[in-house]
Amino acid sequence: MKRWIFGLFTQAGTLLAGLCLTCQIGVSQEVQELKIGLMATLSGPAAVYGEHMRDGFLLAVKQAHGALGGLPTNVLVVDDKLDPDHAVRQVTKLIEENGIDIMVGVNFSKVMLAVHDPVVRSKTLFIGTNSGPAPIAGRNCSRYFFSIASQDDQVHETMGRYASLKGYQQVVTIAPDYEASRDAVAGFRRHFKGQIAREMFTRMGQTDFSEEFAQIEEIAPDAIYAFMPGGMGVELVKQFHGSGLKGIIPFLSAHTINAVTLPYTGEMAEGLFSASHWAPNLDNPANKRFVRDFGREYEYQPSVYAAQGYDAARLIHSALELTGGIKDQEALVSAIGAAPFESVRGDFRFNSNQFPIQDFYLVEGVRRTSKLYEMEAIARVFDDVGDAYAGSCRM
Repeated sequence: MKRWIFGLFTQAGTLLAGLCLTCQIGVSQEVQELKIGLMATLSGPAAVYGEHMRDGFLLAVKQAHGALGGLPTNVLVVDDKLDPDHAVRQVTKLIEENGIDIMVGVNFSKVMLAVHDPVVRSKTLFIGTNSGPAPIAGRNCSRYFFSIASQDDQVHETMGRYASLKGYQQVVTIAPDYEASRDAVAGFRRHFKGQIAREMFTRMGQTDFSEEFAQIEEIAPDAIYAFMPGGMGVELVKQFHGSGLKGIIPFLSAHTINAVTLPYTGEMAEGLFSASHWAPNLDNPANKRFVRDFGREYEYQPSVYAAQGYDAARLIHSALELTGGIKDQEALVSAIGAAPFESVRGDFRFNSNQFPIQDFYLVEGVRRTSKLYEMEAIARVFDDVGDAYAGSCRM
């Protein structure tokens, strides 16, 4: 009898242990960690652009309690150092050694052109948060690449259209002498119906524009169009302010006046125009929350680069809520393509090449307080527009 009872308890104990082991296995299988590789330029003079993008993305992760789509989220942040070769080594490590599920980021075109193919060839889902060179929007498009930002030409096209709407007949363009600048001027010309009176291409790193402004004064165009990013743009704005041309010749630009440069230009940028698909005054609930929470979290004003990083994380969060996880990658790609989230831009959907269809605005540098300047959208120039390269995309 005792032997029978002992055997019964032994069998029951074994059964219970087996059930508990099954429970543990089931729990471990249910808990998935989401690994995201975030690449940004975080060193050198251009680091501020990467910092904005990174901070916007991490804010959305924090708002999701560290779990995008309910999955504990590990964001591996890497600095591309604005070096294509270094960037390729970093993405290779993220994919092959760290086993990331999703790649996010990239500020500049030369880095994007280097890392795009290695990432998509590995069939790793890649969400670009700023750079959108023409080849990856057109003939080299991929099912595994989405841009949450815009195609690189579009802000320049926006200013070209605005110049035409204003009836400007002659415009002088000024930009640094490298390939992206020539693409920028070509984008401006695509929608500008007038004449380019002169194309000025300055030295990279140039900070003295007195000779260029003397030529512009002599030409007396209807407007200036400037593509002058970073510190060069800060100096251009300062010297335009002191040239005597402000208030006489309209100053149109792209990537010259924005939330990154305004702290350095201040009142000198007041009344100068740029183009963007986002501004802090866009009136929708998602944008109001973003601007408020970003300022509280980081104690500085967000830029379009921060807004794009934020939207990327919110896109991933919403797509994962639809799929319930990351195991079925094709389902996740389809969910991302549906753009199932409320963008800080308002209207947003993906085109056939997986770049956005969205609005573009004329934006202006404005003074909010004695110390605070920000960009303000003052007119919609394009409504629900896609880029010029979507027709060349064959997925």
